[in-house]
Amino acid sequence: MQARLRTIFAFLLSAALAFSVHAFPPPQQAGEQKKKEELSEKERKRREREMLKELDSAYRQWLEEDVAYIITDEERSAFLRLTTNEEREQFIEQFWLNRDPTPETVENEAREEHYRRIAYANERFASGIPGWKTDRGRIYIIWGPPDEIEGMPAGGQYNRPPEEGGGFTSVHAFEKWRYRYLEGIGNDIILEFVDPTGSGEYRLTMDPSEKDALLYVPNAGLSELEAMGLASKVDRFTRTDGTRLPKTMFEPARMNQFERLELFAKVQRPPARFRDLEAVVTSRILRNQIHFDFRFDYLRITSDTVLVPITIQIPNREMTFTSTQGVHSATMNLHARISALNGRIVQTFEDVIRRDIPDSLFAEAVEGVSLYQKAVPLRPGLYKLDVVIKDVNSGDIGAINQGLRVPRYGEEELATSTLILADLIERVPSREVGLGQFVLGASKVRPKLDQTFSTDQRMGIYFQVYNLKVDPTTHRSAPVVEYVIRRGDEEVWRFRENPEQLEQRGSQITIEKLLPLAQFEPGKYRLEIQVTDTIGQQSVTSQTEFTVKAPTTTARAGNE
Repeated sequence: MQARLRTIFAFLLSAALAFSVHAFPPPQQAGEQKKKEELSEKERKRREREMLKELDSAYRQWLEEDVAYIITDEERSAFLRLTTNEEREQFIEQFWLNRDPTPETVENEAREEHYRRIAYANERFASGIPGWKTDRGRIYIIWGPPDEIEGMPAGGQYNRPPEEGGGFTSVHAFEKWRYRYLEGIGNDIILEFVDPTGSGEYRLTMDPSEKDALLYVPNAGLSELEAMGLASKVDRFTRTDGTRLPKTMFEPARMNQFERLELFAKVQRPPARFRDLEAVVTSRILRNQIHFDFRFDYLRITSDTVLVPITIQIPNREMTFTSTQGVHSATMNLHARISALNGRIVQTFEDVIRRDIPDSLFAEAVEGVSLYQKAVPLRPGLYKLDVVIKDVNSGDIGAINQGLRVPRYGEEELATSTLILADLIERVPSREVGLGQFVLGASKVRPKLDQTFSTDQRMGIYFQVYNLKVDPTTHRSAPVVEYVIRRGDEEVWRFRENPEQLEQRGSQITIEKLLPLAQFEPGKYRLEIQVTDTIGQQSVTSQTEFTVKAPTTTARAGNE
């Protein structure tokens, strides 16, 4: 029996040891991991230093001087990764736009105030080095002017406040800056700057006793407790909180060493950006109850203007319907704004999206979607699009914030518009050409946003080709258009159109095709279209993916 118990005990002990070995990595492995992390951080900083050396002087000055105190580490790293001056200019423009309290106006108050602070710091705080480099300059640039300043610019006799021990002493020049409130830090913030050398360069200090000129003079500048014999001046030098303050009867919370260390670190960091956006994001998580899809297409109007159809697709299940007299109705209010990177509003538009569905069709239609489209002309460049949709019946809100990169179409290089896959392409009456939703030129083109089609549908293909060379004799272009569909690496369909098969033969042509999908098995496919200009000896390729599925009875209800 004892032998059996010893066997069981040995088994349990070995299992426990094995578990402990696997549960806790050896100290050597932990040390190696920490060393790797330190090396990666050092490597990152080394690379940033190298990239900084390669910057043009103007951008280096912007990074190391102009915004040195307010740029975050993430922004700094992102800026250093940019490769062209155009990207850097766009970054700088966006940097200030992100801080602009009134982006809808021409003035950027945040940028103007920042450079005003730099100028003030250089004028008031210079001391052998530019004012912006001093501690006072740094704090002023980050946080602005204090609400109160207490100081003794020439030093002299000083009556300590009770939290510093009380009693009279002689002090070096110093200033105390008080801020009633600093966002992200707290209320009643007191920062102290001391000039122990008399050179005019005040240093931010965590130790209020640093201004005491009699600190190292025996029996001079005693505190109240020291003068009464209840404490010794020697006790100041045995403190472990990083100060040389006298003993006091009480110690306010802000004199706690950890509070002082935390404050010292926080006030020198870049100010928290978009503190108010935390509430906005939280609100969107709670209130962004309408989820919708969107897409942008780009079609050239002139070399300096591009038509941008903005298509929004809302699942009908996201809409709140009310039933009245046998009809289910839902209403969405839409507001959109397009703005340039400098905050200038380029265009706004508002509309009402309504769906009215008879009771007999509601069960099927509610599984469908509602579409809305607005086509806006824009010049080439970068824009920001903000769209907000509100359900009138429920009060639910959905929103998107998306960048728009409108391409520039030149006059010489062969180019194409966006390749649009549509579930509807049809000619419109001559009186409706260019009018209404989904109308592009003389055709109505309704994009299929998920690019999923059933085998009983015809897939619409729509795109435009620009800058085809024209034969000076016939005044006609000679493009060849090849269509290839692949499933994975396997080619499943190919079609070629020669010049004589095309309806249009000018320098710009529009391709409209309806492809029956009955011959395709359900699955994912890739469509490749190559246009070759046989006169100009140029070619351009567009491609996109689409999905084929078995037929369903789900309604494709478009709101038009």
